[in-house]
Amino acid sequence: MKSLSIKWIALLTLVAACGGPRSEHDEHEHAHNEQEAENTVASVTEEQMKSIGLQLGNIERKALTATLRVNGTVNVPNANKAVITSLYGGVIKKLNVDVGDAVKKGEVIATLVHPQFIELQEEYLNLTDQLSLAEQERNRQQLLTEGNVGARKNLQQADVEYNKLKTRQTSLRAQLELMGVDVSSINPSHLWSTLSITSPVNGVVGEVFGKQGSFVDVSTPLAEVIESSRLHVDLNVFEKDLPALKVGQQIHFVQTNNPAKNYDAQIYAIGAAFENDSKSIPVHCTVNGDKTGLIDGMNVSALISLDKAMHTAVPNEAIVDAQGKSYIFLVADKSADSPAHEGQRAVDFERIEVVTGASDMGYTAITPARTVDGNNRIVVKGAFFVNAILAGTAGHSH
Repeated sequence: MKSLSIKWIALLTLVAACGGPRSEHDEHEHAHNEQEAENTVASVTEEQMKSIGLQLGNIERKALTATLRVNGTVNVPNANKAVITSLYGGVIKKLNVDVGDAVKKGEVIATLVHPQFIELQEEYLNLTDQLSLAEQERNRQQLLTEGNVGARKNLQQADVEYNKLKTRQTSLRAQLELMGVDVSSINPSHLWSTLSITSPVNGVVGEVFGKQGSFVDVSTPLAEVIESSRLHVDLNVFEKDLPALKVGQQIHFVQTNNPAKNYDAQIYAIGAAFENDSKSIPVHCTVNGDKTGLIDGMNVSALISLDKAMHTAVPNEAIVDAQGKSYIFLVADKSADSPAHEGQRAVDFERIEVVTGASDMGYTAITPARTVDGNNRIVVKGAFFVNAILAGTAGHSH
């Protein structure tokens, strides 16, 4: 029992020591912290209010358009990209385009040379002469057969020979036309020595693969032309934001590395599957208006306008930021009883923390940290200066 009593006495002594009187320094620090925690009211004299142009108003209900900021890339569908190749092998004699050049449909981007081009035309002209002779022979055998002078077998052979030559001529004509040769213009004294490669679409040259003097064949691309008028933007939108989007919504975007110029687009399709391993879903948008400066594969930052909704809101100037938080200033109820400052009446403004939301047309949606009567007056202009006065008061109290 004696041992137990000694333990209790020791414990009570330790508690008493911990809860003993505070030092002067501790008391000062405690008072200082309490003052800072409670220092949310700024007193502003009428003269100060007039000099800073302070204006009062009320918290309002406003229809604000919320926005969603997302990232994406500029893309062109494969259906609007043309990889240009030659139907025949040849050496590039002249290359007329470079990356970034605008080309029109049918414009010659390169010319090729190869002896085969001349040989095909030579064969075509020879076939024309042979076909004329074959046709004469067939007509002769037709007359002999009708007069029972010639054998029908000879007529059949003449028909076969004529049709064979006719088929070969038709094939050569088609090949020459695919090469861009005007068949009606070739004759023994005029043969085409080069093959012209033309662009099948209007657009911009995205890549050039060939070089002047190099050999290309049917499997070697010469260049890629992109129809710039078909540019669209693919945005990466997270699953939680999808319900807020719909086809037809307007978006505004800028180049990630050059935000000086704004572009407009409109949502035309929303993906139905996640993009690769990410949790984002592609949203496809058509670019409207000016597309100058946009390139396939370019990174962009976009702002999607959502539907308007009613919010508790205040003018943007009514909100101040301090220590990573947002505040508004409310006219305190005790303002009427505030003491005069050097003979002038002062108005007390209480700083209230708020959470900000959508911002539109000069107003920002807010959610006050505590219930605020809609009839209470707030500072709608000059809140920055009131906050500075409050900060100065706190500094003076140190």
